[in-house]
Order: sequence, then C-alpha cells, then structure tokens
Amino acid sequence: MLDPVLLRKDLASVTEALKARGYELNTERWQALEDQRKELQKSTEDLQNLRNISAKSIGQAKAKGENIQPLLDKVANLGDELKQAEELLAQVQEQLRELYLDMPNIPADDVPDGVDETDNVEVYRWGEPREFDFAPRDHVAIAEANGWLDSEGAVNLSGARFAVLRGPLARLHRKLAQLMLETHTDEHGYTEVYTPYLVKAEAMLGTGQLPKFADDAFITHDDPPRYLIPTAEVSLTNLAGDQIMDVVDLPVKMAAHTPCFRREAGAYGKDTRGLIRQHQFDKVELVQITTPHHADQAHEDLTGHAEAILRKLNLPYRKVILCKGDMGFAARKTYDLEVWLPGQNAYREISSCSQCGDFQARRMQARYRNPETNKPELVHTLNGSGLAVGRTLIAVLENYQQTDGSFVMPECLRDL
Repeated sequence: MLDPVLLRKDLASVTEALKARGYELNTERWQALEDQRKELQKSTEDLQNLRNISAKSIGQAKAKGENIQPLLDKVANLGDELKQAEELLAQVQEQLRELYLDMPNIPADDVPDGVDETDNVEVYRWGEPREFDFAPRDHVAIAEANGWLDSEGAVNLSGARFAVLRGPLARLHRKLAQLMLETHTDEHGYTEVYTPYLVKAEAMLGTGQLPKFADDAFITHDDPPRYLIPTAEVSLTNLAGDQIMDVVDLPVKMAAHTPCFRREAGAYGKDTRGLIRQHQFDKVELVQITTPHHADQAHEDLTGHAEAILRKLNLPYRKVILCKGDMGFAARKTYDLEVWLPGQNAYREISSCSQCGDFQARRMQARYRNPETNKPELVHTLNGSGLAVGRTLIAVLENYQQTDGSFVMPECLRDL
C-alpha cells in the first residue's frame, strides 16, 4: 500500500507514476474523500477536546460544591455528537483505505518505460543454446511418448490444467526441488521454512493478492474463508507482519518449497498444452526482509541466487528488467529470468524476482527499530522464485533430450 503522505504532498507526481503503470487514479474522488477526512478529523478532535475540558470543569465545580447541572446540560448532547463524528470519520477512512488498496506500487527510478512484455529490457544472456542434430521435441511430446506424463488421468481426477507425473519425471521433479532447497540453504544462507498452504484473507491482503486478484484465488467455504496460497511469498512474507524486529536480526532470509494454486483467470487459452501454466504447480520461493538501505543490493543478490540454480543445471537463460507496464502489482522493480526451451525455440519465464519496498510492509505493519532514531520504521520486502520447479523440469527435459526420447540427468542431480 502506498504511503498516504506521498499523495497529500504531491498528488500530481504520484498520479503520473501510477499512470506509467497503466493505472488511472480517480484524483477527484481521492481529493473529495481526503477533504472530508481532514474536516471530520478536525471536528472529531475538537469535540474530544471539548469533552475533556468540560469533564475537567465539571470535576472542579463539583469539588467546590457548586451546582453542576448547567454544565451537565451544556454537554448533554456532546457524547452523541462525538459518536456520530467518529462513525462518519471511520466510513470515510474505510473508503480511502479501499482506494489505497487498489493502487499498485510506484516504480523505482531505474525501471524502463513501457506498456507490456515487448518493452522489457534484456540485461544479459548466459549460456549458449544447444545445437541439436535432430529436431528437438517439446516436453509434452517427450513425456507422453515415454508414459511419464498422464494428462488423461489428471483430467479425470481434477480437470484441465493439472498433471500426473510418473517414474523418471516424478523423480526429476523431486530432485530439482531438493537441489534448489539445498543450494539456497547451504550456499546462500536462507532458512528453510515449512508453512501452511491455506491462509486467511488478511495474509493475502498483506502481500497484495487481495483485493486486486481475488478472481485468481482458490477459496474454501470455511468461516472465515481460507485461501490456497498462490505462492509461498504469501505465507513467508506475512510471518513478519505485526512485528517490530531488531535490526541485528535483519536480513531475514527464508526459502520454502510449496505447491502453488492459481485459477489462471486471466490466461484463458494460453499455454493449455503441457506443464507451462497449471492450476497447481510447485515452486521454491525465496523471501528476504531487510532495511530500506540494503533492499536494492538484496534484490541483486536474490536474483543471483535464482540464477545459480540455472547455472548449476547448465540451462541457457536471459535476465530482463520488466518495464513499468509489465511489473507485478506489489513490485517497484522486477527482474525476470527466462530459460531457453528448444521445444518452443524461445525463452520462457522461469523466475520473477521483485523488490517491493515498503508496499507490503505497510499493509502488514512489518517494522524494525531504527537504531539511529530508536523508532519503528517499515521494513522492505523482496521475493523471487528460486525456481519454479515444473518449468525447470520442462527446461531440463527439453535441453537434455536424446534422439531415442530419453533424457540425460544433469550431473548436479545424480547424487540426490
């Protein structure tokens, strides 16, 4: 959530920054609500002050044995007036809150302009795509020919956009997740965390999935309802919510392997074949909680940690910085890692690493105590896939395929 002070100080600049992201702020509505808030807040404070003064006067008069009835008559309706003012103020504040919850984060200064993925900027490429002496097949053709991917069984169980993996493919899936977790914990200093897969609405709101992306979430019929996590970012980041951390404990670095659940409401007709876009998929998520001063470097580090997995697997990839119009809702800056898929003859996203500033922390009230001021301040949060397990499986299967339809297990996975 954006800092309301930013809008009060420079509405025009914030409006322009949001517009660059494709978000049109209704400035007239915001200004009208803000004016009402200020007026009602002043009225409420004046009535509270009058109540305190009156209470003191009545107490003094009573102590002197004076007749306090005239004073009581004077403030007879004060309580009702104050209650009404407080209720009206709360209503306006809630309308402002709903408006703030709908606004995306403001991009960092070095994020390139642009409206969609065609405007993203390549930073560099790593690795050379393999030259095949046969026509490379995509992962579906390889897996189904060997009986490793049971699409029909998945449809019978759950419907479209689900998968059943068998034999070597299921084993590869497990080994990849293990490689990712062991690399990030043993080499990159993350703490492995096991979290619930069901969370409350407050957790989804804290990281920005609600209310904006409610249609993309799977929800239970519990009372209160719970949501299946779309990413472990939700559960990991919210562990810092409603806390004031000691600066010596930062950064907090967490990694978790979880299934992720998404309706893919905005992806109708896209990647319907195979494992690219599923309702359920596994991911090893990386989350860092740090101070504002260290957040930019932490973003570079976290992205490098995700890259390390691709390099261990010797998978060619490219790193791109997303333009303003293509970034996720909560991000202020994002790097995407796109792995080479010979079966598609294209680079496809396999990790998205974002620096969110204090956007999520403000929603969650995640803070640390600044040693220079001894006051609580908002932390900065970062997250990234390290990596999406299913898409890594696709990349290994396609890049390591052989003419007979088998694949070579990457060397770094053989002893796992």
